[in-house]
This record gives sequence, C-alpha cells and structure tokens, in this order.
Amino acid sequence: MMGDFTPEQQNYLKGFMAGVEARRGSLSPAGAGEGGTPPDAMRAAQDAAIAAGGKLTPEEKMKREKHPLDRWEEVEARARAGEFPHGLENLATRWHGLFYVGPTQDSFMCRLRIPGGILSSHQASGVAAISEECGGGYVDATTRNNLQIREIPAGKGVELVERLADLGIIPKGTGADNIRNITASPTAGIDPNELIDTRAIVRNLHHHILNTRDLFGLPRKFNISLDGGGRVAVVEDTNDIAFTAIRVGEEVLFRLGLGGITGHRDFARQSGRAVAPEDVVRVCDAILRAFLAHGDRTDRRKARLKYLLDAWGLPRFIETVEAQLGFPLREVDSFEPAPPPEKHGHLGVHDQRQPGLQYVGVVVPVGRITAGQLRALARIADVYGSGTLRLTVWQNLLISDIPRERMVEACREIQAAGLGTSASHLRGGLVACTGAAGCKFAAAHTKQHAADLADYLDARIAVTRPINIHLTGCHNSCAQHYIGDIGLIGAKVERGEEEVEGYDLHVGGGAGVEQRIGRLIRPKVAHDQLGPLVLNLLRAWQAEAPESSFQDFTARHAEVELLAMAEREAAEIEA
Repeated sequence: MMGDFTPEQQNYLKGFMAGVEARRGSLSPAGAGEGGTPPDAMRAAQDAAIAAGGKLTPEEKMKREKHPLDRWEEVEARARAGEFPHGLENLATRWHGLFYVGPTQDSFMCRLRIPGGILSSHQASGVAAISEECGGGYVDATTRNNLQIREIPAGKGVELVERLADLGIIPKGTGADNIRNITASPTAGIDPNELIDTRAIVRNLHHHILNTRDLFGLPRKFNISLDGGGRVAVVEDTNDIAFTAIRVGEEVLFRLGLGGITGHRDFARQSGRAVAPEDVVRVCDAILRAFLAHGDRTDRRKARLKYLLDAWGLPRFIETVEAQLGFPLREVDSFEPAPPPEKHGHLGVHDQRQPGLQYVGVVVPVGRITAGQLRALARIADVYGSGTLRLTVWQNLLISDIPRERMVEACREIQAAGLGTSASHLRGGLVACTGAAGCKFAAAHTKQHAADLADYLDARIAVTRPINIHLTGCHNSCAQHYIGDIGLIGAKVERGEEEVEGYDLHVGGGAGVEQRIGRLIRPKVAHDQLGPLVLNLLRAWQAEAPESSFQDFTARHAEVELLAMAEREAAEIEA
C-alpha cells in the first residue's frame, strides 16, 4: 500500500504509526504487556500504604479502581450526552486536561501544556480559533509559562482536546495528581546573559513525562522548573524540583533544590547537589519515583513532596533518589551563580545574543488575551520575527527574533492590537489568579481588583523602582502571594451584617535573589479600602528610601510599624 503514497506521505504515515505504537506501549494499562512488564507503581505504593495500616483517601481509591488515563471513553460519553463530571469523576477528568469549574462557571477550563512556554505562531493561531469555537473567545496566561482556555461547554471538551493535539499541544496530566507544565527561562537560546540554553532539556523532559505512564500516578500535583540564567526570572525556587544554572569551574551545572511550595510557606531546599544537563531527565525521573513510592496516600493535605522531606529529612530522601539512579549525585560546595535577573525584565525591548536581533515583552493586563489579540500577536511574530512566542511566569509573553530596524514598527502593531510593551513600575509586576469569576475556591474577584488597584495607585504615585503585586483568591496560591513585594490573598470581610470581598495584606516577599516569605501586616481588608493602605505604604517607602527596593524598606520595619504606616491618614485619602 505504501506505493500508493508520495515519499512525503509515506514518511508521515511511518511517523504516525510509530507514535501510535509508542503511545500504546507507554499509556496502556500496566501489566497488559508481554513477559516482563513491570507492575503499576501507583498500585504498589497504595499496597504499601495499606500494608502499613493506612487507609487510602477516596481519591486514591478512585485511581485504584480504574486509572484515570483509562477513562477517556467516559469523557467521550459525557461529551455526547452534554454532561459535566462531578465529584471524583471531575478529578479523574483532569488527567485529560479538562477541569469542570462549576458552580462558579458552568463549564470546563482546559489548562494547556506548553513546555518552557515556547509556542509557534501556528499553534497560537490555532489556540485562538479553538478558544473562539470551543470556549469563551479568550485565553489566560498563567504563572507556569502556560495558557488556559475557559468557558468550554460540556459537549465541546473532547473536540477541544483533540484539536489541541492536532496542533501538537497535549494537555494530558495538566491537572490533579500529575506533573504540571514545565517552567523554564523564556529567553532560552536568545539571552546574552544565560549560562545554558534549556530548550532541548525541557523538550526531552516533557516527552519523557508524557510517555511514562507511572508518572501519572503521583500522590498529588508536582511542579518542575529550570532556570538557565538570563534576564527574566523563573521563580524556580517555588517548585517541587528547582534547577538553577551555575558555573563550576569550566562546567555549567544545575543546582538542585527540592520541595518548594510557597503556598505552604516553603521555598525549595538546597540539596547541596548539582546535576549535569545530560542527567536532568534521569534525576527528575528518580525523584518522581521516590515521591511516587513514598508520598502520603492517606492524607491529601500532606501529600506534597515538602511533607515527605519534612518527615524524612533531605539526607534520607537523597539516598533514596541515588539508589533509584544507581549513582551518587555530585556534591558541590562552591560555584559561580548566573547574573541576577532584571526585575520586570519580561517587559520592553532587549537585544538578543544574535547580532542585530531583539525581543520585546508584551504587556498583558492581568494575564487575559482575547482570541483576536492572540491571533494578531501570532501574525506579528510571523511578519517581524521567527514565528515564535514565549510565555513567561509573569502572565505575559515575548516575541523574539525581530531585526532591530523593524522593532519600532512591530511595537506599533502590538499597540494597535490593544496591548503594550511597557508599563509603570506598579503594573509591570502585577499578577492575578482567575479569582472568583472562574474558581469556586476564590474569596475575591482578583483580576478585577488587580486592575482597579493599579488604576488607583498609578493615578496617585509614580514609584522609583519596580515592585511586584500579587493577588490570589485562595490558599492554593496560584498567584503566589507570599513572594510578592505586596501579596494579597482573598478573604471575606464583615461589614455590618454583610460580608464583602477583601484581602489579607502581606509585604516583603520575593523569590530567587530576593527569596523571602511575605509577612502578614493586616488581615481582612475590604477590597474598596485596599488602595489607601497600599498607597500609604508606597508613600512611606518613597519618603524614607526611594533608592532602595520596597523589600529592603519593609525588612527594616516590624509588622506593627508597617501597619501604622499603612493606616496613617488613611481616612484622609479617598476610598
């Protein structure tokens, strides 16, 4: 039959069938293969928990009865019936990238998987069309170099996932007890300051995860990040596995951090080990398998890597990982770090390492991009650059490979699309999760309040240095409120006999070279009273030490002093 096809078609069909065989081998039920097929690692871990006298959580029982990867026909059946999943069905459906977000929105959300945040203009245009035809006509940029599509009807979920796959975007495992999108330096391969281009490593790790069935059976979600150095921060130290590029003599290695989960007030702990670039995938696999085998399956509140490290300590965990690897991890005492990133380096025009080329950071207000804007950005990337868009963890994106002489024209077209390339020091680091408009856990409408707060502050003060303001709706901390210079987490505030939306106010957080957990200075601030308090803090900073960072300013003062500054003369400032 192959003789009936052109050589190009024959190559395509060979590749297609190879992919089918690879998928059949890696995602088929464990134990279904011939001969030496290993037992399912998730079930073995559950057996060990039961043998130790533990009681599996309902979620673990659901996974044990039938693996969520084997429930695709259930997803299809509900789509044909126009029905959404509920309860544990909803959790299982997240293995396929679909999240039912009722009752807040009676629809699915789909979290994509864009490794390292780099996508082609073809993919971006395709996502724009899918969001219009299967969703709400927009996408949200996330804090994991990623995009979400929202407002997906019950009958459109399967079509959306299949159309994403046609673009080469596989959302499998982007929710529930799986490995989330891999974050990495968005300027990889183009940054003059980077120590290493992480793109090939991220790609290999991405495909290893997709094609290793065992890794879809973790106790809870898992985050991995690689920072190759460069201008744009990746906040890798907020991840379960944090790789940070360092120089040791003539070598470039990755410093290994473990157990970051800042929503639980912990950064990744430095292991004292370093990993060669060629060993990153193997080391990740070994860490994941140690967590898979020994993570808690009886209490989901304690089922993250942090809690295994708390119980065991780093030495025991490292020994377990090394036993899995079959070789010791390299111990490193001294090294040369990469140059620190630029705060708000994700905005503006920058020279690339390639002579004559530049990239530009596009401002995306509170992370939301309409389908028309995404399509326009894809066209700009095609016309002026190499057809490449790069998402950052700051809810914005970059367009790369633009000749210097064409940059002014490219920026003009970005502005014509209703977006910008620069922002005030207050808006440049404004991060907001989905909030109560699309998440049942959120206590406040974070995106709306973030925009209102920025408008209020920009009209009243121009600060001298960049500052990051993070608004998150709940203790899941998707917007990472603890690492903001100003961190706000949603809270219900009593006002008379009613409750209104508000926030707990934290200050002084940071990641990377500014690593610090923010301190709570006032709980339960009504959203319409937030502006005056924040404005007072900013004015106190600018009056005392405008040349220093906001974090340094807050570090010099106790919580009670900062609260007094925030409340000073607040009554005289309009709400």
